[in-house]
Amino acid sequence: MGAFIAAATGFPAVVFTAALAVVVLYWLLVALGAADAHGHGHAHVQVHARGHAHVNARGHGYGRWLGGVPVTLAFSLFVAVGWLISFCASVLIVPSGPAGVLVGAVVLIGTGYVSWQATKLLVRPLHRLFPDEHGPSRLDFVGLTCTIRTGRVDAGFGQAEVRAADGSAATVQVRQTGNDALASGSTGLLYAYDEPGEFFWVAPYDSALDPRTGPGGNPG
Repeated sequence: MGAFIAAATGFPAVVFTAALAVVVLYWLLVALGAADAHGHGHAHVQVHARGHAHVNARGHGYGRWLGGVPVTLAFSLFVAVGWLISFCASVLIVPSGPAGVLVGAVVLIGTGYVSWQATKLLVRPLHRLFPDEHGPSRLDFVGLTCTIRTGRVDAGFGQAEVRAADGSAATVQVRQTGNDALASGSTGLLYAYDEPGEFFWVAPYDSALDPRTGPGGNPG
């Protein structure tokens, strides 16, 4: 037992041992229901150049990695494989003393590379279990209402906040062709996207004109 602990806490295995401890703790939280196995967290979507939406997430392992497999699972495999290789190398080939540091450094670099390649092979069969999820694009926002976040909106200035179908909030650039009153906090309708200018055209929103909520409409 003492030899096992010495190898696991010695260089270079200790690097992966520390990472493995984090991974084990994470999956224990998943088992207890305190974390999400897919790593979904709170997301904020912001539209950048060319109107593509970028998701900034707060949470463990949000997103996809290595062919669509959740990052939490792929990273766990990477750490597990790396720990096994580094542990075996520490026992079999890393000498003690000053020479062990140099050999350990080489083993650590090699372990990272081998573990990366092994992880890519291991996640390939899992890809079909996790369908590709495409993030929101500029077309998803056209036709949605938004909340103006600047003091004014004109032909050259304006920002608004819009919520995508998945509930994530996005801050977008907006412009208008007229002189309608669009002040901070007012509601607008994104009716088109300007590709060269990378902004949305917005107009004042009147719920009475919405066929879903207006006279004769069917709310909800």
